Amino acid sequence: MTNPLRTLARLSRTALTTSNILLTVDDMKIGTTPRDVIWTHRKTTLYRYRSIQRRHATPVLLVFALINRPSIFDLRPGSSFVEFLLAEGFDVYLIDWGVPGDEDQDMGIAEYVCDELAWGIREVIRSSGSAEVSLIGWCIGAALSAMYTALAPRGIVRNLVLLTMPVDTSDSLYATWLARESFDVDRVADSVPALPGGYVDWANRLMKPVANYVTTYRKLWESVDAGTVNRESWQAMNKWVGDNPPFPAAAFRQWVTWMYKENRLVRGRLFLRGRRVDLGAIDCSTLVVTAGADHIAPREGTLPLLSLVASADLEHLDRPGGHIGLMAGSKARREIWPDIAGWLASRSDEVVPDPSSTSTHQE
Repeated sequence: MTNPLRTLARLSRTALTTSNILLTVDDMKIGTTPRDVIWTHRKTTLYRYRSIQRRHATPVLLVFALINRPSIFDLRPGSSFVEFLLAEGFDVYLIDWGVPGDEDQDMGIAEYVCDELAWGIREVIRSSGSAEVSLIGWCIGAALSAMYTALAPRGIVRNLVLLTMPVDTSDSLYATWLARESFDVDRVADSVPALPGGYVDWANRLMKPVANYVTTYRKLWESVDAGTVNRESWQAMNKWVGDNPPFPAAAFRQWVTWMYKENRLVRGRLFLRGRRVDLGAIDCSTLVVTAGADHIAPREGTLPLLSLVASADLEHLDRPGGHIGLMAGSKARREIWPDIAGWLASRSDEVVPDPSSTSTHQE
């Protein structure tokens, strides 16, 4: 027979511990791998991560979305893609779009692709001494990376890794919401200089309301009650999820209109500063990664990319998981990070030792 006093005591402990985890999420430190500022412009910052074991001379630039923080690449020690790449001998850079303010309402897709990303890559080349870069873009960051590569002079991007990239959005849930005539994107964009990040987060959560508003917390309670909770992991992910920068009005208007209402990218009708973004102009080594349970950029909407790019060296990896869990879930370190690192390593120059750095002694 269950002892009611023991049950009550256990429930009290579970409630206290769960409450403590929830209330101290902001105390969790994420994105802690040592790094240096290489370049800044407006709100954008380019970082280079410190390493003493670089074996691959071709630098890697990480590019994330506009609506979340890039710390997802460096969540916490032991669960950091940045840390993993550094251990594999890569020279790792990250571009951080920062936190836009009202003064950044003019920042559109062209400004991010043709200015911020292009200039950031210029600084990667300058500081690394390499003439080429490897780009790893995720979500909107993948789309921005593909747009840049399609427009850039040949030979700058040596390797292109596109993670869960929206390409053909016609059958996505986002399109169901945003592409309908009743959603007036101009009215929204004209009403605020930058769409508050919380609004975007709320919309994303409503795509899976039960999972995001109920299941997440039920599972936390159950793991606390069972004594199996990973406090640091839960807090790190939830701190990242809750950190949503504003979406500049110009970029929001263009992203919704061009990608969802008009589906321009897959149709070859997207122009930046008078130049057509032709995905067929991408001819560098390209790795496309999709997630089987991705509800934000469904696999079916990414696969057309495989027939659009002109790359002779083209590979596709499909893995279980969702839009974020693919790269930041508990299995990512075993199931996808080694594949990406191995693919890049075989297509990157090796560091040539400096003869002057070693001394020889002749007898």
